[in-house]
Amino acid sequence: MRKIALAMLLTLAPGAALAAAPAGDLMDARVDVSDEASLQRGAKLFANYCMGCHSAKFVRWNAMPDALGVPMETIEDNIIFGEYQAGDVIRAAMPADDAEEWFGVAPPDLSLTARSRGADWVYTYLNSYYRDPEASTGWNNLVLENSAMPHVLWRLQGVPEADYEETDDGVRVAGIRVPESAAGTMSEREYHQATRDITNFMAWMAEPARETRQTLGIWVIGFLIVFTGLAYLLKREYWRDIH
Repeated sequence: MRKIALAMLLTLAPGAALAAAPAGDLMDARVDVSDEASLQRGAKLFANYCMGCHSAKFVRWNAMPDALGVPMETIEDNIIFGEYQAGDVIRAAMPADDAEEWFGVAPPDLSLTARSRGADWVYTYLNSYYRDPEASTGWNNLVLENSAMPHVLWRLQGVPEADYEETDDGVRVAGIRVPESAAGTMSEREYHQATRDITNFMAWMAEPARETRQTLGIWVIGFLIVFTGLAYLLKREYWRDIH
């Protein structure tokens, strides 16, 4: 009985370790890969604002219909640009060599970013841009200082400005805000929802089988609990005759 319980705890340990990783001052993305409406919006935003530079080479187009809850024809009409095969992976529209020449570094593949960095990191990153004339791109980011990626969503959010404060170590950014005169096409709430949808879609890309795994995991744990109880009763029955 003790050995079985220990084995179950060891099985759950890797997931627990990941969940316990420090989050710092990251915002809570509250991702839910079972939310098909959010995934649909996120996929469209990702296609329009991210796929021009970034690839997702570990995700195939034909994996999307089931996850997004739409037919392949809808994916073709709204997300895919140009010719493709159903089994093709998501590739960036911009050639890597050109991107490296223009930006100094080729934009990274985003297939596993939400898994390696964490969904909260992605969500916070998308909400942490501010205008910085001294930066090479004209933008800076509180999460990733001097990021080579400009603020591609600025038309939606507006132009965030930084509020600075003096400290013993010098001047630092105390916060960011979007002046009313520099507002984008979305309200603050709408922009947060949009970036949450992108993050949700990237969380799905990082592990397309996540929802299935979690659903099956509940049934597996339930089976192990029932099996453990039956095994314990069987053990008592065997040892009753021995005693």
